[in-house]
Amino acid sequence: MILYHGSYKAIEKPDLAFSRKLVDFGPGFYVTPLREQAVSWTARFKQEGKPAVVSLYGFLQRPVEEILPDNIKILEFDSHSMEWLNFITACRLGQPVDEKWDFVMGGVANDKVFDTLQLYFDGLLPAAEAIRRLRYNKPNYQYCFKNQWLIDNYLKFIEAEEL
Repeated sequence: MILYHGSYKAIEKPDLAFSRKLVDFGPGFYVTPLREQAVSWTARFKQEGKPAVVSLYGFLQRPVEEILPDNIKILEFDSHSMEWLNFITACRLGQPVDEKWDFVMGGVANDKVFDTLQLYFDGLLPAAEAIRRLRYNKPNYQYCFKNQWLIDNYLKFIEAEEL
């Protein structure tokens, strides 16, 4: 499977030491199976006058659960659910989550996440409406590598494309 990462430079050897902290699934290296999504992740760099680069990686050819070692802790959100909302909320606020996950998969919160989450935190927006607003209109998905060993052994850089 090919996965994509959007940045301002090619990332040949992802290093978790450079992870941003207050993002959807917390610190980690984020990739997506959707090229268009990775391209959209580069928009903020373009706005800052930096290059826009999409890096491509090879990943597993079978489902994650079939290939990764049993001791790897995997969390998958198969929908924009209450569990997904609570997890994203905790991660974006820098709060600890229940378990130490090595690999998290699920939907991306959209660009208006901060406004929506603030309304939700303030009790002005019910959870179901917050979830509805946090979905993109088109499909999206992200993988978050939270374990450096996993990156080093399972994610293989192929090439980078400057947009």
